[in-house]
Amino acid sequence: MTVYADTSFLMAAYSPEPESMRVLAWLQSARQPLPFTPLHRLEVRNAIRLRVFRGEITPDQRQQAFDDIESDLAGAVLEHIAVPWVDALRAAETLAANHAEKLGVRSMDLLHVGLAVTLRATEFFSFDTRQVALAKAAGLNVNRHF
Repeated sequence: MTVYADTSFLMAAYSPEPESMRVLAWLQSARQPLPFTPLHRLEVRNAIRLRVFRGEITPDQRQQAFDDIESDLAGAVLEHIAVPWVDALRAAETLAANHAEKLGVRSMDLLHVGLAVTLRATEFFSFDTRQVALAKAAGLNVNRHF
């Protein structure tokens, strides 16, 4: 079983969120590294930077989160994954054609689920309600209990 986690899941691991304890417990017990794409790197790190901008965390806390991500990459909690972007974008467009008007999903939702499909994930982890609905529509198992 391959798991794909979206940014909302990863943010709970690296910045305080109500779901942080559950996410950290799942990461500690995971048997396989969690895929970490270039999109994750950009989106997670920028979301953490935006928390500094909004005054929710300090620059030192931002740096600690970045260090934790790098540590988890080195320790095989996360694993850099090369992305076949053309395939992922095509999958996202197909999902958009089939589901966007019914579910009201954004482009990033489509891209994350398109990536999960392209990477042949079987499980999708997210706290985003619309993204969860899209993942289900795409045939992915959605696990919100971790």
